[in-house]
Amino acid sequence: MSDESRDREEIIAALDRYAEALDGRQWELLDRVFLPELDYDFVAWRARSRAEAVERIREALDGCGPTQHLLGNYRVTVDGDSATSAVYVRAFHLGIGSAQGKTFEMGGEYRDEWVRSEEGWLSARRSVKVLFVVGDPRVLGAG
Repeated sequence: MSDESRDREEIIAALDRYAEALDGRQWELLDRVFLPELDYDFVAWRARSRAEAVERIREALDGCGPTQHLLGNYRVTVDGDSATSAVYVRAFHLGIGSAQGKTFEMGGEYRDEWVRSEEGWLSARRSVKVLFVVGDPRVLGAG
């Protein structure tokens, strides 16, 4: 396997780790996805650090029922110690509590700028392009 192929596979693994972290509520895994100095633009909110991004994500998901973040069509370009990626996401959220029986789904694209660090490839910047939403957004954080 070439170095570029290995780098591409490591970035894809980090993207998948993000989905695993969210769906499993394993927030510590995000330390292996994002730099501490992360710039995250989610359209509805913006975070200027990994800690702030995790806080915003948890506000939505800690009070939500089961979720499934499916990723696909990975496009990764490596240039030395930096890289970019774009990946489609389809995120399904099931309501609990006052939102029992309701669902919310978002389809879109994550776009990341990656840097090679001592810990491996970490995203320094993420932006989200929302392509569609279906359902009741009150599912997020409803608890």
